[in-house]
Amino acid sequence: MIDVQVTMPGASAKEVEQRATRPMEKLIWEIPGVEYLYSTSREGESLVIVRFKVGASPETSLVALSEKLRSNFDRIPHGVAFPLIKPRSINDVPILALTLHGGGFDALTLRRLAAQLDDTVKQVPEVAETTLIGGARRQVRVQLDPAQLAARNLSPAGLVPMLLQANRQWRAGALTAGNREVMIETGAFLTSAEDVGRVVVGVHGGLPVYLREVATVTDTAEESSSYVLFGRGAGGNGPGTGEEPAVTISVAKRPGANAIDVAREVERRVLAIRPRIMPQGVEVTLTRDYGETAREKSDELLLHMGIAVIGVSLLILAALGWRESIVVAAAIPATLGLTLALFYLAGFTLNRITLFALIFSIGILVDDAIVVIENIVRHLRMPASAGRNPMDVASEAVSEVGNPTLLATLAVIAALLPMAFVGGLMGPYMRPIPIGATGAMGFSLLVAFIVTPWAAVRLLRRERLGPQPEAGPAPREDLLTRGYRWIMGRALHRPAWRWSFLAGILLLLGAAAGLLPLGCVKVKMLPFDNKSEFQVVIDLPEGTALEATARVADALADAALADLAKAVWRQVGVIKRIPEKMDPTLYYKTFRPYIRFFENVVYEGVNESPLDFRGETGAQSSIMPTLVAFMKIQHQ
Repeated sequence: MIDVQVTMPGASAKEVEQRATRPMEKLIWEIPGVEYLYSTSREGESLVIVRFKVGASPETSLVALSEKLRSNFDRIPHGVAFPLIKPRSINDVPILALTLHGGGFDALTLRRLAAQLDDTVKQVPEVAETTLIGGARRQVRVQLDPAQLAARNLSPAGLVPMLLQANRQWRAGALTAGNREVMIETGAFLTSAEDVGRVVVGVHGGLPVYLREVATVTDTAEESSSYVLFGRGAGGNGPGTGEEPAVTISVAKRPGANAIDVAREVERRVLAIRPRIMPQGVEVTLTRDYGETAREKSDELLLHMGIAVIGVSLLILAALGWRESIVVAAAIPATLGLTLALFYLAGFTLNRITLFALIFSIGILVDDAIVVIENIVRHLRMPASAGRNPMDVASEAVSEVGNPTLLATLAVIAALLPMAFVGGLMGPYMRPIPIGATGAMGFSLLVAFIVTPWAAVRLLRRERLGPQPEAGPAPREDLLTRGYRWIMGRALHRPAWRWSFLAGILLLLGAAAGLLPLGCVKVKMLPFDNKSEFQVVIDLPEGTALEATARVADALADAALADLAKAVWRQVGVIKRIPEKMDPTLYYKTFRPYIRFFENVVYEGVNESPLDFRGETGAQSSIMPTLVAFMKIQHQ
């Protein structure tokens, strides 16, 4: 996705739509690969979100869009600024959020401290972007006195050029003397309220008029356009506290970087520099850590992969024996290693999809090895194999089941491989599964025909090939074989058993198919994410003040906590932990409606609830005040 934003000062929303948005849409539709356009027109500005087809190169799309608008800028009406083009991707979602709070400091001081910490975070090589959210910037405020201005025949419009001219510094030239050249600079930037007050803004009665004579100049913080508050609940890490000013640093990683490594490196550097720049009492709380979330999910998948390997080995142990289970278990790491090499060559990273593909492959990659080892064991136990070379016996056993095993493997590959050519959003997202499973099946066939016979000859007992008695009772079959013969004998020779077995299969098939219409199985692209946070978005009527939005958020937080926990604390928060551990952080401000719309378009397909720090860019808008509340639950 790419955002195209243009400004048209003084124009109404209707004029912006007709004179800027629609002509720009017509130009963009001419670019190959454009799938959808989403546009928003408002007073003085327009935003067009260009969505390209899945699989399109981001760099190529960005260049094509930029050149298209640049070459047709002469067709844009007078008064419309040059388009601002910004690409958007999933990598814009921050993986880490550091919240500074406490110590009794105000929002201005906390933002200064956060700016120093931000410089340290940016030094991490894999960090792509950092954003400061909340706090207040330093601002020198000039409050004019109308009576004093009128007494000196001055106007506010005449003061602005004077201030702009005084706040300049430039090189006037160079002076050469004594074989040395000295650069001469004139003017100086204003650095304090005293400097601003000493600016001469006019002349009255033959005397200079200083700004401090006609205005009150104060060095303070800017007017609040957003609030960021942090509060700790009674069940959190430490004593419960009320809300207090806070500033959050959001961290986004570079494409392809490991979120776990980036998060840990940022934490390490913050802990190292914190004692040197942070005053006593200021805390740095980790209010978002997607690196930890990714680590937990990958560890869980690796755990299930280990459980799958052990479960398959135990099944073979129960069916054939412990030596046979070792032979089959040896085929699993060999096949998985080759599959990981295939992922590496295909450019896939080790993520939840690729790990799921490996787990999915475990159940089918041992099929070939099981068929081969079972037939080898059967041949070794046959009386005709007594005294023969085990290599010859294993070769005959593999040859006997070679063609059926090959055909079965190719049938599975033929069923899975077409999924790799699916287009749209699902194509690149699910492609590791068919590619990984297909590669695993192919490698498992090679391992079954090469590694499994070799391991079987060396691990199975040689005494099984010893001389067999020429006469005597046949060896007693094991319990599993006897049970199989008992069931299959009746199913083959007794019609009642046969039809009952078929009816049972059809009943189970119908029950499985009925789970979907009955609602017992949810149909989603991904399962519901078990995150420790959730997001609440409140849209208030147009023109609602920021303070009114804050009051609504307070009431909502009180009601929510009253229902969820006995320990109720008064806090409006974007990030809250309830009810066991509660460390809430609040972000509420005025968001532009298209910020929310863009976020829903980008992330509804991946089941994410991203923390949209980009909303700060729209904080000055009062078109649609929006509260974005993120509540975080940390499980015991």
